[in-house]
Amino acid sequence: GTRAVTLPRLFLLPCSPFDPRLLTLECVSLISLSVSRVAMDSALQSARIFHNPFFLSFISLPDDCILQKRVRICGRSWPVQRAAGGSRRAGHALRSSRVEAACGRGASESVAVQIGGAASASTEPNRFTPRVEERDGYWVLKPEFRHGVNAAEKIKLEKDPMKLYIEDEVQKLAEKSFAEVEKSNEGKADLDSRLKWLGLFHRRKHQYGRFMMRLKLPNGVTTSAQTRFLASVIQKYGTEGCADITTRQNWQIRGVVLEDSPAILEGLKNVGLSSLQSGMDNVRNPVGNPLAGIDPYEIIDTRPYTKALTDYIIGNGKGNPSITNLPRKWNVCVVGSHDLFEHPHINDLAYIPASKNGRFGFNLLVGGFFSPKRVEEALPLDAWIPGEDIVLVCRAILEAYRDLGSRGNRQKTRMMWLIDELGIEAFRSEVEMRMPEGKLDRAAVKDSLDVGWRRRDYFGVHQQKQTGFNFVGIHIPVGRLQASDMFELARLADEYGNQELRLTVEQNLIIPNVPIEKTETLLQEPLLQKFSPSPAPLMSTLVACTGSQFCGMAIIETKARALKITEELERTMELTRPVRMHWTGCPNSCGQVQVADIGFMGCMTRDENKKPCEGVDIYLGGRVGADSHLGE
Repeated sequence: GTRAVTLPRLFLLPCSPFDPRLLTLECVSLISLSVSRVAMDSALQSARIFHNPFFLSFISLPDDCILQKRVRICGRSWPVQRAAGGSRRAGHALRSSRVEAACGRGASESVAVQIGGAASASTEPNRFTPRVEERDGYWVLKPEFRHGVNAAEKIKLEKDPMKLYIEDEVQKLAEKSFAEVEKSNEGKADLDSRLKWLGLFHRRKHQYGRFMMRLKLPNGVTTSAQTRFLASVIQKYGTEGCADITTRQNWQIRGVVLEDSPAILEGLKNVGLSSLQSGMDNVRNPVGNPLAGIDPYEIIDTRPYTKALTDYIIGNGKGNPSITNLPRKWNVCVVGSHDLFEHPHINDLAYIPASKNGRFGFNLLVGGFFSPKRVEEALPLDAWIPGEDIVLVCRAILEAYRDLGSRGNRQKTRMMWLIDELGIEAFRSEVEMRMPEGKLDRAAVKDSLDVGWRRRDYFGVHQQKQTGFNFVGIHIPVGRLQASDMFELARLADEYGNQELRLTVEQNLIIPNVPIEKTETLLQEPLLQKFSPSPAPLMSTLVACTGSQFCGMAIIETKARALKITEELERTMELTRPVRMHWTGCPNSCGQVQVADIGFMGCMTRDENKKPCEGVDIYLGGRVGADSHLGE
């Protein structure tokens, strides 16, 4: 009952839940493939295999079918290398010489090439044994899996970072002088690593003794009271204090000192905010549509979903130790609009609206990420869940990643590496077995996104779905705000809106629920002369990470430089449309240069005199929206 397409020297087996994406090649010579095109099962759509002098074969699959970077040939696993040009659309290939050594140049036997699918036969017998276990309310790495772990794992093994919050150890730290805490190795690890689980990041290199604090802000929705409280915190620190809107739709405040941290944490609770689990090996801020609930064209209001995810992630503000010992950071978003403001293709988990059998839910994408050594777009999990199961599947995926993810080389611990190792189908099976009923539906055939949709601009005045109200999008240059700016924003939200503000992943801000009759007066406010509702084309899409002003990882200064160069370009050039420019200070790519039309990544190089100097690697061709893909 299995349909196969047969062409000269090639047999194609269609996908199945048990052995998907299996190509079987039968040829006289492994390096003389002559097949130009084959028709494939609907799950693969199409593939091309052709001879290349430098490669055994060249396999080009649709974007959602490049599942892992190793294949099985002649019973052995082989790394797949990027084809010339490095484009994800150019496909992947194998060096012929390496395969010839194992299989022989004139091999005539059938050769099975497995791309993705079930776990390989070479997977060690205990690979599916969970590597962590619960002890006294915390999840720790089992002794038999501790060999060769990275430095971050050793710090977690010495003391669970969540004890600083759950057992109130942060209060004890704050009662000591900074110098006293620094004397012990444990204290130094608390300052530089474990406090990140509480959202406190010591800026040892550029702001010694001071911390950046990162908030959880589901869907980027904040209130005037919250904004006013954060402004009062940074105001206390004078020139050392400021705030940034981040590329994950939340606030970061700067200048915090350790002795104030317990009071700030308590103050956050009082205004409905939390900074818990916002750094290191935790789930980052759940991103949603910044126009959720007010957009006339939205597919679904993402706010209830991002709120439910946040409540689960941080245990309703009490902390959730079951997912605080992940192998690495983990990003999640819920898509609510055709515009894809949420950037789903760069998240570890993205919920894509899709209906199945008349029921609303989500198809799932998994594995998108940036890192210094590798960047990848998210892949379809071939899974659909009803809307009410959004937390259940998030928990199942996180637990699979927590249990099975590698904890060795820090550059190979993001979730996509686990997906690569197991294969997408085996990873899916691990998720499925962790669902409450041990079942996970296959993806809906079609999602709710309009692939022809042109991404909208949210700047300026726009009519809401609620009759008589507008939302006003304003530009915050590179996301940087001072205390006085935040106090004014809080006032505007109170006076013209409903005490609410929205943050975006492009580091901008939206004032919603403005009555039509108040809109013109709002536009005349002095603050909107500084933060324009109608920014110039290049400035409107400019994004920049923190840079070396505060971040110890950054190689170059970004924000001031990005503004200066963009202002000069605006002065000397005329553009017919916006061009997205992103700046990031280092290869960690917090500035997301890979989604920009033009991206600048900080690096060190040499000047005309061969002396070391700051420079940038330049990325081109990234896209956001319905035709999103990563730049190169």
